[in-house]
Amino acid sequence: MEYNNEYNLELYPKKLHWQEGELTATRTTMWSGPGCHEGCQIIFYTDRDDKLVKIEGDPNSPFTQGRLCMRCLELTELVNHPDRLRYPLKRVGKRGEDKWERITWDEAYDIIEKNVRTFQQESGPESIISMIGTGRNVSQVIAHNQYANFGGPDLTLCFLSGDSCMLPRTALCFVVMGNQWVADMSQFRSTRYEEDPDWRPPECIVIWGTNPVINNADAFLGHWIVECMKRGSELITIDPMLTWIGAKSKYWLRLRPGTDAALALGMLNVLINEDLVDHTFIDEWTWGYDELKERVQEYPPEKVAEITWVDKDLIIEAARFYAKAHPSTIQWGLAVDMSKIGTVTAHAIACLAGVTGNIDNPGGNVLIDQASGLEFGYNSGIEYLAPGMVEKRLGNSKYPLKKYGFTASSQSDTILEAIETGVDENGRPRPVRMLWIQSSNPITNMGQDAPRIYRAMDNVDFIVDIDLFKTPFAVACSDLLLPCAMSNERDCIRVWFDPMRSLTKCSSYYEAKEDEQIMIDLGHRLSPQFWPEWVQTPRDYMNWRMEVGKVGFTMEDLEQKYAGMHYGDFRYFKYEKGLLRPDGEPGFFTPTGKYEFFITLYDSWGDDPLPFYEEPPTSPYSTPEMFKKYPLVLTTGKRSFEFFHSEWRQAETTSRELHPFPRFEIHPETARTYGVAEGEWAWIENHLGRFRQIAHFNETLDPRVISTEHGWWFPEKEAAEPSLFGVFDCNPNNAIPMNENGASGYGAPIKCGIAKVYPVTPENSTAEMQPTYQVTREGGYTHG
Repeated sequence: MEYNNEYNLELYPKKLHWQEGELTATRTTMWSGPGCHEGCQIIFYTDRDDKLVKIEGDPNSPFTQGRLCMRCLELTELVNHPDRLRYPLKRVGKRGEDKWERITWDEAYDIIEKNVRTFQQESGPESIISMIGTGRNVSQVIAHNQYANFGGPDLTLCFLSGDSCMLPRTALCFVVMGNQWVADMSQFRSTRYEEDPDWRPPECIVIWGTNPVINNADAFLGHWIVECMKRGSELITIDPMLTWIGAKSKYWLRLRPGTDAALALGMLNVLINEDLVDHTFIDEWTWGYDELKERVQEYPPEKVAEITWVDKDLIIEAARFYAKAHPSTIQWGLAVDMSKIGTVTAHAIACLAGVTGNIDNPGGNVLIDQASGLEFGYNSGIEYLAPGMVEKRLGNSKYPLKKYGFTASSQSDTILEAIETGVDENGRPRPVRMLWIQSSNPITNMGQDAPRIYRAMDNVDFIVDIDLFKTPFAVACSDLLLPCAMSNERDCIRVWFDPMRSLTKCSSYYEAKEDEQIMIDLGHRLSPQFWPEWVQTPRDYMNWRMEVGKVGFTMEDLEQKYAGMHYGDFRYFKYEKGLLRPDGEPGFFTPTGKYEFFITLYDSWGDDPLPFYEEPPTSPYSTPEMFKKYPLVLTTGKRSFEFFHSEWRQAETTSRELHPFPRFEIHPETARTYGVAEGEWAWIENHLGRFRQIAHFNETLDPRVISTEHGWWFPEKEAAEPSLFGVFDCNPNNAIPMNENGASGYGAPIKCGIAKVYPVTPENSTAEMQPTYQVTREGGYTHG
């Protein structure tokens, strides 16, 4: 099938390799750092020396249809960047001095093996914890390495408070419907759009808390929404700021950050009271509708308008449009997770889809699993843990969703407390002796209260960091720094939703290794009983796991027979066909077999089984006296085309040329009130800390709200302390708490705090008053 007539498809053979003059073309997938969550099909062009010199999208890919964002298109700049890590490095000075010694991989493995065996013997394997950054190819590697090689139960998102990246939504979906959902843009079959006779374009697409065209988050290509718009889909965008796609929407709901649950409950109030619901789906396939109906009476549109700052009539109109359109779908994002009630918010939104029957229907929210049912996530290798070890996970006894395995990871905030105190949540001794950090930059990006995390690392005996570049965390905290490969340097498969895709290695970079290779090498040293002798390379590993998972074909088949992409047998209305439950009966994989508005597991745990709204911990209404001092709502993490979290910050790249400094959005009237000039630096401060960014006027913001970027560091600055690449100077995590989580343990107020702004002046911004200097000099911190 030809998707893009503007391409001359004869130039793109449907095979793994081909020659174009002196260049070798390799059809593969972008699925490692640096990059995003999507895993686009890509063509790498290498020269005679196997150096990556050119990149194109793959027009023969049904999945991405040749489209790439600028992050992929400029990948050659980072693959060949002079600052990239080339060799294993061992710290030889104090942490923070940036003094390193080049060592061999065998020497690095010797150091790791010695420490692992010491900690296992002295404090148990549970004293070793692995931490991951944004997912991508490392998800299965870090899990398998942690469970099989180190033997400890704790794998976590690297100090991300409340595990607030997709996991709150995922855990909620599993207790409500027994599976995950995603908006249906016909992406799960090789026949796309009109070519698929079963698919229907959504009449309404709700974009909730995400900017999909820029971020391509959660294995979802934002341009699919554009394709649906071409086919008549209309949009509701829920965002505090007007985005490009928001400007193309039928309705834009400019809500106050952190009030998403109230908005969803207000929309449910309209749908239920006006009887705009799917009674057939409700009667046959759901549980607890009457209880939900009673709960939403507490949230009339008038009350919700006061909470959310969205006009009452707009709430009503948008709710009616969503309910009356057939089909409708919701594509949600990180903003749903990043409040204290992240899972509760997701619950309210899931109820919207449920009451309208937009579940697993063409053009609705479809239920989806990993490609070929292959476990390549946080449960990889869990079968190798000793009996009773999973029960030792930090946070398990405190949070039932963790205890009963609704997402297989430990609770990040509880781990930080254990590092600080040496005890678990029950007060029992639990030293943390070793951290294994893979593809994360926590004090720059992922961890909240970044100065607190920086100080806590002094309590950890041994820290290994595997990354592409020397980051602020590596300099400040790591003892071993290991270079890892990028996408063009990997043999791997990608299974995060269909289709399964292959990564084929076409070049190398000095001594940088694939994460899989590091895991395999350590496995044969530390736990040879768990590793077949023949598994020596990443390709061997892929074929082993595909064989164990009974996929039915090999990685070589995936590359050659299927041209790097294999679609499973995707079907709609799986709950009607007995395809969701282990017993083969119709229904959902929940205790009742129903789609649960009233969550029976929550009820058995003593938690509220219905969605509700709770004010953020600091807000105009929960802390009115504090709000007088910090009179603006602070939302963080604004996305841009140039960056993915803390990646792409290296100097002399296209990204930094286009976007050289951090910017925050502020309404012009608000800026005038506080003496802030456009294009000038301003301090953003609250009771926890402060940071500075450059003001950018934005009239679409509510004047009571400011929006900041995240992930900023400056690799062109001095690495050693007290400079540390300027990591704390522009960092909103200075002003966001850790350990402020809801009853589920999921969710944190990352996007809904409060702050004040004031201009940067020579008097309030001397070198000694910069946050990085204050944090790194004896761990102190004071406000300007």
